[in-house]
Amino acid sequence: MSHVVTVQAEVRDPVAVAASCRRLGLPEPVRGTAHLFERPAAGLLVRLPGWLYPLVVQPEDGRLEYDHYEGRWGDPAQLGRFLQAYALEKATLEARKRGHSVLETHLADSSVRLSIRVGAGS
Repeated sequence: MSHVVTVQAEVRDPVAVAASCRRLGLPEPVRGTAHLFERPAAGLLVRLPGWLYPLVVQPEDGRLEYDHYEGRWGDPAQLGRFLQAYALEKATLEARKRGHSVLETHLADSSVRLSIRVGAGS
């Protein structure tokens, strides 16, 4: 039986943020304060490739703060890649916590299909 799920991610899990960074080959996120163009922002700092300012993750409420100045200071596609990685890592972590196995299939359109087998272990 197949189930298709659409995920709208809030970024709340620091463990999944770190796993997302490792998946994408990014430096580990660090807790700190970044000085975005107009103001400081505190949280988990994620360095996206080619971005002038770090992405600031607020795990307490799932918000993201960033300033890429309409793509001039960073390619918005990098944010999309990070959010996709986060959704995959978070779903995988939660499935494995419940004793399910996860199979990841990368599709031609750059999307990823996660198949979760209930109760099959990791």
